[in-house]
Amino acid sequence: MTRGGRDKDRDDGPERKCIATGEAQPKSGLIRFVVGPEGQIVPDLAGKLPGRGLYVASQVTALEKAAKKGLFSRAAKQPVTVPGDLVRIIEQMLAKRVVDLISLARKSGDAVSGYEKVKDWLMKEEARVLIQAEDGSSRGKSKLSTPYGGTYIGWLTADELGMAFGRQTVIHAALGAGGLARRVVEEAQRLKGVRVGTSDTDRAGRGQRKG
Repeated sequence: MTRGGRDKDRDDGPERKCIATGEAQPKSGLIRFVVGPEGQIVPDLAGKLPGRGLYVASQVTALEKAAKKGLFSRAAKQPVTVPGDLVRIIEQMLAKRVVDLISLARKSGDAVSGYEKVKDWLMKEEARVLIQAEDGSSRGKSKLSTPYGGTYIGWLTADELGMAFGRQTVIHAALGAGGLARRVVEEAQRLKGVRVGTSDTDRAGRGQRKG
């Protein structure tokens, strides 16, 4: 895995076709939706809700195209209602999933925060994933390097990382090679796709959302 990328050699599981791009890709890079009882489109990030799944790439352009071009109705073969702020809803849900997973890793001893602790883990080669707040000081962040063969996550806010570690804000964090590391990376990649291309105005205050 690389500073912004994924582990190219691992198996991402079964593929599904995105209804917006027409391209097949691993489910880990897609957002699953189902049609609710009232004909509404319901995001199913965990992939566990009953019903036929409709898949859209975890990208702003794909989600907006699916919503605005009536692609959900076409794929579902029935009229459906789509929230006007679908991208924002998906972003909120994904951010919460990433924060919750990092919190679980922290509770199991597989995550640390703070510059000195992260630096120590990196020096001891105990860190698998380096996480730094996107709104942190570039100068401070540049002093730490992604672990060799590891992954870099840099699109969470300091407030969001703070929520994961029970603090007001966090700039530097690291994950060990525990069982949750891969899930954090996968969910963070989906979040990255949704956050790319989102305007600063739309993103303002997202670190404050806790629901």
